[in-house]
Amino acid sequence: MFEQKTTSRLGRTSILGATALISSLLIGAPVAASAASFAGTASHHAANVRIHESAYSRANALQAARDYLSTMAFSRKGLIEQLRYEGYSMSDSVYAVDHCRANWNTQAKLAAKEYLHTMPFSRKGLIDQLKYDGFTASQAAYGVSKSGL
Repeated sequence: MFEQKTTSRLGRTSILGATALISSLLIGAPVAASAASFAGTASHHAANVRIHESAYSRANALQAARDYLSTMAFSRKGLIEQLRYEGYSMSDSVYAVDHCRANWNTQAKLAAKEYLHTMPFSRKGLIDQLKYDGFTASQAAYGVSKSGL
């Protein structure tokens, strides 16, 4: 296998500084005043890698939350549980659910309609089912009212 060796004009300090800048753009963290502050130990690099991985993990969890909401209705609690089941950390799951811009009343209405489409429910039974699914009492009542029941 051919192996190309090149000498980079960028030193370790510049690369770490660039990594910090990219990470700060991804997660909104402040950037240090000079690249020289990154010339320190390998622990600085490890911290930058963790921040970088965390930003990707959060972005992936957020996309997964949006994908789930585009296919079926979820309560806030239910969506966090689903993301956790998929292997996302609690922190990433909560971040995703808090930033997916879901309207939980609308989700409750959609969930109520999904249930009514598959089986009959009394008003109280459907409210109880939505509460069991993780909707608050007010979200469940709203959803059932807007579903036509």
